[in-house]
Parts: sequence; structure tokens; C-alpha cells
Amino acid sequence: MTEDMMRYDLMVEDALRAVVKEAMVRVAAEGLPGEHHLYITFRTREPDVQIPDYLAERYADEMTIVLQHQFEHLIVRDDGFAVSLNFNNVQEQLNIPFDAITAFADPSANFGLQFKFDEAEEAASGQFVTSDVDSKAEGQNNAAPSEADEISEGEGSSDGNVVTLDTFRKK
Repeated sequence: MTEDMMRYDLMVEDALRAVVKEAMVRVAAEGLPGEHHLYITFRTREPDVQIPDYLAERYADEMTIVLQHQFEHLIVRDDGFAVSLNFNNVQEQLNIPFDAITAFADPSANFGLQFKFDEAEEAASGQFVTSDVDSKAEGQNNAAPSEADEISEGEGSSDGNVVTLDTFRKK
């Protein structure tokens, strides 16, 4: 086979991130309907991620936040979003670029997206590149202390609607 010069994998990733953005735009405009709630896992060391220093120390690589009952000031931009959450009864503002997100899930709808980054390709190309993705909600065990319990192994499993980029990738 020929090399994928079109980089369809990156096009698919951009399309899936557009789903995350659209969901966030709806939540910012209308709030969360019914029992919907969002788990958002992101890499804390990515450029333009802004979180308090004590959270960056505690969650040095990855952190999961939950948007359900106690969030305020959700602002969605083209490149990411900002939200205020309570951590140990202290309201903190977080700024998270969409490119830093590694997983997005709405357990009430049995829906999830996962993005993984291939460190070697990322370093070489200077851009994010997805790699093989496990169908479990791996890496989502750093829930924000006052916002969420850990995601159980069952959520995000292959019996749900977890979309992984492996579906579109040649082996």
C-alpha cells in the first residue's frame, strides 16, 4: 500500500474533536439536559492548558473533570473552553484547549470518544497524532476531587458507543 499522504487519521481526529466542541457549545448555551453529564480527560502539560499550580502538581500528566451539577462560567472558544469548578470548596478557573483532550464521555448517553497521542510521532512532527486506542476508559482515573468519582471499568467499554480512531487506521 502507499503511504497516506492525505493524513486521513488527522482529518478524522479533527472531526471527532468538532463533536466535543459542539456538545460543549450546546451545554454553554442551554445547560445539561436531563441526566446528561460530561467526563473530560485532558493532558495537563499541553501548551495553553491553564490550571492552578496545586492541581498541576497533583495531576502531573492527565486529569479528568466532570461537568454535571457544580460548574459555572462555561465559555467555549474555537480552540478550547474555560470553566469554573470547585476544588475543596474553592472555585477555580480552568482553560483547556480541545487539542489537550484525551477522552470525552457522556455516560448517560453511553457515548464516549478517546484520543491517544503517539509521543514519538508527535515529537517528530510537532503535531498531535493518534495511536492505537484501547476500548476501555483507560487513563480516566484522575477525577477532580470535588466533582467526580473514578470512572468504572464498565464505562467506555466496547459495548458502548466509544469511537476510536483504530477503526479508520490501516494496520
